[in-house]
Amino acid sequence: MENVNIKINNVEYSVPAGISILEAARYAGIEIPTLCYLKEINEIGACRMCMVEVKGARSMVTACVYPVNEGMEIFTNTEKVRTSRRHTLELILSTHRKECLSCIRSGTCELQALCKEFGVTDENAFAGAVPEFEFDDSAAHMIRDNSKCILCRRCVAACQQQDVAVIGANARGFDTHISSAFDRDLANVSCISCGQCIVNCPTGAIYEKDDTDKVLAAINDPSKFVVVHTAPSIRVTLGEAFGYRIGTNVQGKMVAALRRLGFNKVFDTDFAADLTIIEESNELLERITNGGTLPMITSCSPGWVKYCEHYYPEQLKHLSTCKSPQQMFGATIKTWYAKKMGIDPKDIVVVGIMPCTAKKFEAQRDDQSASGYPDIDISLTTRELARMIQSAGIFFRRLPDEEFDSPLGDASGAGVIFGATGGVMEAALRTAVEKLTGKELKDVEFTDVRGTKGIKEATYNVNGQEIKVCAASGIANAKIVMEQIKNGTSPYTFIEIMACPGGCVNGGGQPVQHAVVRNFNDLKSRRAAALYEADKNLPVRKSHENPAIKTVYKEFFGEPGSHKAHEVLHTSYVARPKYK
Repeated sequence: MENVNIKINNVEYSVPAGISILEAARYAGIEIPTLCYLKEINEIGACRMCMVEVKGARSMVTACVYPVNEGMEIFTNTEKVRTSRRHTLELILSTHRKECLSCIRSGTCELQALCKEFGVTDENAFAGAVPEFEFDDSAAHMIRDNSKCILCRRCVAACQQQDVAVIGANARGFDTHISSAFDRDLANVSCISCGQCIVNCPTGAIYEKDDTDKVLAAINDPSKFVVVHTAPSIRVTLGEAFGYRIGTNVQGKMVAALRRLGFNKVFDTDFAADLTIIEESNELLERITNGGTLPMITSCSPGWVKYCEHYYPEQLKHLSTCKSPQQMFGATIKTWYAKKMGIDPKDIVVVGIMPCTAKKFEAQRDDQSASGYPDIDISLTTRELARMIQSAGIFFRRLPDEEFDSPLGDASGAGVIFGATGGVMEAALRTAVEKLTGKELKDVEFTDVRGTKGIKEATYNVNGQEIKVCAASGIANAKIVMEQIKNGTSPYTFIEIMACPGGCVNGGGQPVQHAVVRNFNDLKSRRAAALYEADKNLPVRKSHENPAIKTVYKEFFGEPGSHKAHEVLHTSYVARPKYK
């Protein structure tokens, strides 16, 4: 790419032609503040925080959308620029409900950080009328508080990127606010509960429903046996809430923290991921050999499942009937484990720690109560767990590394990689290929389906039979794949779909990262790399070779796809109305 010569604050730089002033400043080691900007998602210059002076320009310009050109001279820290930024913050605060001490985003709020940086102390500099809004707590997974919204439209952009677009700007002028069409509650539109709006919001205007009090109440109830299990990706994201580098595996300290919170047993959702693979690969092989509906599509991602129910209800027959690992885990705990341990399932409380806000919705779905009681009682996000650890006074970084409880803490590497896009596909292939060929699979790494590309595909020749697979992440990519199925042009046998771009490592329940980190760091790749590293170092890397899985089939399920397995581990779906 051709370079241009520019000056930033009187220092000369050579930078790629056509990039924005904001990106050019990064080359110079200068951070220009923003509130609305998300690279390639929301580049609209709306918040006006990134204003800079350019020599020769009539007025200041927005750095996030203004391209550099040869000889440009830019000034990012003049008094005029700083005054403009202070006034912008004061204007935002004039209609902002200022409850910083009690706000869920206190300490991670980008607005709060900028006010501190620019010394904004007069919260009433532009005092006047303040619009009033009611909470929208109608959805199962989140709360919307427009009194803290700064109209940056990052949530709108995230929802559009997901090709759901159920929120947008309503009304005009002073009355502008973010809402659904006709100001419907979120529960009454086709929201898929993915939570991408939450992780991209710079303030406390939208956040997950906090269920930590329910968990603490259960732990403190002596009549309850409280079990917790953690999804694959949590071990490589939780550390971010405690100052660890992105992609650090903190599994041992996570387990230790959960024990100190008072859970009776600390298990690993990866066990249920292995269980999912056994059932899912068996279902795939049955469809291939018996002329069942193909392509078969994974059902692990509740945001994706809900999208399919709303937008492609006529294609639900393509979904695997397997429950997700979260739900399979709870179902197994309240059936096999309850019987084995002599505990009445009504006295067991199962808590899932998930990267996903849609898991809160999933826990409330019909046909998810194998024992007669809900498979999952409470689903918490990574953020909620971090807050529980912090509020308990646990010094996370000083904890020893501890192991999950056995046997439901025992898992294979195949279960671990579920957290990355393509991971479910690769895990399934490790088992399905061995079953189809009857031979031991020496090379277990199917690298064609790795990486963060939105749609990945590969073709494998197994026993003379061509199997074409696809892994898609992000609902916009799911739509491309589903349109092929709808039009009868899909070439695939097996498809993995994850609602969130990059898979669970980038889920809507993961730790919030400042926009600067999101814009200039590949969160998805760094988190996923830690999962693949964990897989590589495990002695068992195929789900069907997990000794604990073999035990549960021998003692309870019998064989994959058995009547008992279908009663406990499989589910059904419903067509839902589509409206925005």
